Amino acid sequence: MSRTSPSAPRPPSVPEEGPGADERPVPGASRVPGASPSTGAEGAPAGPSGLSPLPHSWVEDVVATLLGTYLAALGVALLDAGGAVTGGTAGLSLLLGYAAGLPFWLLFLLVNLPFLALGTWKRGWAFGARTLVAIGLVGGGSELHGQMLDLASVPPLYGALTGSLLAGVGMLILFRHNASMGGFNTLALVVQDVWGIRAGYVQLGCDVVIILAALTVAPPGIVAASALGAALLNLVLIMNHRPGRYLGT
Repeated sequence: MSRTSPSAPRPPSVPEEGPGADERPVPGASRVPGASPSTGAEGAPAGPSGLSPLPHSWVEDVVATLLGTYLAALGVALLDAGGAVTGGTAGLSLLLGYAAGLPFWLLFLLVNLPFLALGTWKRGWAFGARTLVAIGLVGGGSELHGQMLDLASVPPLYGALTGSLLAGVGMLILFRHNASMGGFNTLALVVQDVWGIRAGYVQLGCDVVIILAALTVAPPGIVAASALGAALLNLVLIMNHRPGRYLGT
């Protein structure tokens, strides 16, 4: 009778090498068929292991719009109370309001109309609708904050810095959910989409013009505080809104 020799021990597994070595699935993550590790659906940039960006749900978009506009409106109220300005159409509306004595919400709506049309043309009806809602909420919310809070004694430096920071965070939330506060925000996003220039840099260039124009209606000290606030606002956008950095859209 022949005797069967025991099988030789199996050598320890060696990590795979080659093109497929880094393409193992990640637990709980979805993968787009045919996507490469660096490319997601339809050639869009993807994260590690070729994961496709997961869009926000409509509930998340609604909540984010409410949160973003709430913070931005509070920021505008602080800026207005301190006599400061900021960049974008919010700053332009404050500037015109100081000069003409008209309410912020009305000027904010009128100034934003052409930019709203541009955003709808370049980025679609969904973006336009969300931006229109955001414009209305920021304009109305700033009036509401002014009535609910005693802002009569807000120091200009505090109002400029804190107001700009709140407005920047609010704008960032809106940007991450395919919306904006209209105006130069929309222009900045369109330029970023078309030419790849970061939205924060575009916004900063527009803000410089607004801040310089503020010298015609505000003392140099308040304009200097406004410039610091505008720089802080744009720093928030430059550091946190870079195309291709995040998986979520």
